[in-house]
Amino acid sequence: MTEKWIVGVDLGGTTTKLAFINTYGEIIHKWEISTDKEEDGKYIVINIAKAIDQKLQELDLTKDKLIGIGMGAPGPVDTKTGVIYNAVNLGWNTHFPLRDMLEVETSLQAVIDNDANCAALGEMWKGAGNGAKDLVCITLGTGVGGGVIANGQIVQGVSGAAGEIGHITSVPVNGARCNCGKTGCLETIASATGIVRIASNMLENNTSSGELMGIYQKEGHVSAKNVFDAARNGDKIANSVIEEVSFYLGLALANIANTLNPEKMVLGGGVSKAGQILLNPIKENFGKYSFPRVKESTEIAIATLGNDAGVIGAAWLIKNNISK
Repeated sequence: MTEKWIVGVDLGGTTTKLAFINTYGEIIHKWEISTDKEEDGKYIVINIAKAIDQKLQELDLTKDKLIGIGMGAPGPVDTKTGVIYNAVNLGWNTHFPLRDMLEVETSLQAVIDNDANCAALGEMWKGAGNGAKDLVCITLGTGVGGGVIANGQIVQGVSGAAGEIGHITSVPVNGARCNCGKTGCLETIASATGIVRIASNMLENNTSSGELMGIYQKEGHVSAKNVFDAARNGDKIANSVIEEVSFYLGLALANIANTLNPEKMVLGGGVSKAGQILLNPIKENFGKYSFPRVKESTEIAIATLGNDAGVIGAAWLIKNNISK
């Protein structure tokens, strides 16, 4: 029997990642296209369909090779209807029938979910989750995303907004304003943007010298990577930034784990690439604030799939759907 493939799509505001993936979760071909947001995102789905057809043509294959298409999209998704809500960064300002549009343009069965949920599913299936059925995935990038998996299934919530870990209120008084409209969200602290904000505030109000201060004085700004690199070299201000970030992250993860008691908590996204210099203090704070039985049974790990997590998790949506 000829091996069938699944199309995994990770829809982003700037680029869209696509992959042909077999039913074992192995990527056969992957590529990306620009996300065209002109005319209220009118061409996004059309371009995805064209990209799939073009890749099949390059490989001298027909659409019969494909089982279906799974997609992770940046916004709350009603998984029953395949509608995405107010994805303004894509130009879709109202309820957009993404699944229906995708099925019409590709002539394939489609399943849609939130992009952070897909990353969590990818890590569960082929990454750091290593098959764990109770898993929380936290994506630390420009923002903070989250996906919660219980008994092998994504927790959606009544309106598809479960797992918004980045919007846990972490600083209830005088917190920084978040893009969601609230203040003091975890995203304002633990994202790359939040780390830069905290570092900049410390540097502005500090007269001591050091590696991070030198970069700030020379460039007028610092990056999250600058902070982690300087901390590894013993920079006091950089280590103070990490101390603050890891406190709030460790506390948030402990509260999540106390509620869900997951087997694993996986940290992904660009910030997680800092590695042990961030992971170790997070674990220390997690240990302080988690229930003893939870502390014993929950492992915190760095994600292993990188940018492939989204497309692999999107493919899992189709695999899971056809196996029911």
